[in-house]
Amino acid sequence: MKRLILPLVLLASLQAHAQSVKKPKAVAPPDYFPPYGSWQAQAPAAMGVNANQLQAAMNYAIAAEVKNPRSMEENHYRTFGKEPFGEGVGPFADRGAPTGLIIYKGYVLAQWGEPQRCDMTHSVTKSFLATTVGLALDRGLIRSVMDTVAAYVPPIEPFTHGQVQRPAEQFGQPMLLYPFASAHNQTITWNDMLRQTSDWEGTLWGKPDWADRPDADPAKWLNRPRNKPGTTYEYNDVRVNALALAATMVWRKPLPQVLKENLMDKIGASNTWRWTGYRNAWIVLDGQPVQSVSGGGHWGGGMFINAWDMARFGLLTLHRGRWNGEQLLSDSFFAMATSPTPAKPDYGFMNFFLNTDRKFLPDAPASAYCHIGNGTNMVYVDADHQLVVVARWIESKAMNDLIKQILAALPAN
Repeated sequence: MKRLILPLVLLASLQAHAQSVKKPKAVAPPDYFPPYGSWQAQAPAAMGVNANQLQAAMNYAIAAEVKNPRSMEENHYRTFGKEPFGEGVGPFADRGAPTGLIIYKGYVLAQWGEPQRCDMTHSVTKSFLATTVGLALDRGLIRSVMDTVAAYVPPIEPFTHGQVQRPAEQFGQPMLLYPFASAHNQTITWNDMLRQTSDWEGTLWGKPDWADRPDADPAKWLNRPRNKPGTTYEYNDVRVNALALAATMVWRKPLPQVLKENLMDKIGASNTWRWTGYRNAWIVLDGQPVQSVSGGGHWGGGMFINAWDMARFGLLTLHRGRWNGEQLLSDSFFAMATSPTPAKPDYGFMNFFLNTDRKFLPDAPASAYCHIGNGTNMVYVDADHQLVVVARWIESKAMNDLIKQILAALPAN
């Protein structure tokens, strides 16, 4: 019996020792950020994704092509061009076929259509505009989003190509622009402008604020009382363009340069995207003619960009401004941008469409959000599933079902 006791004691001791030694924790692979000029793809099976379900989702997106004409100019005059002062003043271009990318855990999982094609992205441009304001906040050029915009915007000299002498009919009219000088506009904050709750009043680049999606009652076009900033949400591109002008004043340089130098180059975007404005949206800035860009394609212009660059921007926002170890845009900006607007809880900063209470996309997580533009152009951002989806030129009513099918293809969390 004694000869049996020692091995049993030794065995118990070894077992106790083994239990006391901490097993090394599994180390998650580092986040993948695609370098300039390339993007690594993964086969669905290698990522635990149902390839057949994924293909069905892509087929659905292709079949759900928006019914509007591919000519963006024709489409304009069928829609916004019917509004008062609705003439196009920026460039239009024919669009391509339905196009998309599915980015899972940073890798390309699937693609369809023409992802290399630079198309108008319409109001996704607003999210790029909001990021230029965020960059200004990070650098202290704007102290707080609760500051009034008027404090940052001096009188602005408009620039007209080839004009030296003013026409006689303009004698006595203001020679400078004062976009935030009225009693109402002086109370508007950057937060109000970013959330489209400013009720900014005025005319900019030949477009009155009331002429964008005008009220059905013409009696309200010119004489209605203004809503206190922050209390009423209204999607309005004239006001967005006023924000772009104000941001240009803060940076003292064209916003496309700001975006390129501080963001797009650093995330490896191509050199083919272009941010355009209107043909009459020129100012004199430090002795140079500068175009104040638009926040969308409502009257033409805005961001012309390919799906790959849209996906890079989506991946940046998925990581809340962090790219390959560098914080390009502060987390505090994203905390504000993705917080619900009191007057419209499913909207953050423009153009962050939130999924608050899962109203926007019922089959997606409540934490997901989209950068949305007319067309439909969609950049879907879903941190819960480490997923970014770019979908272009689909019916808006197809967005939820597309995301539902893609999520169904992913492995269970």
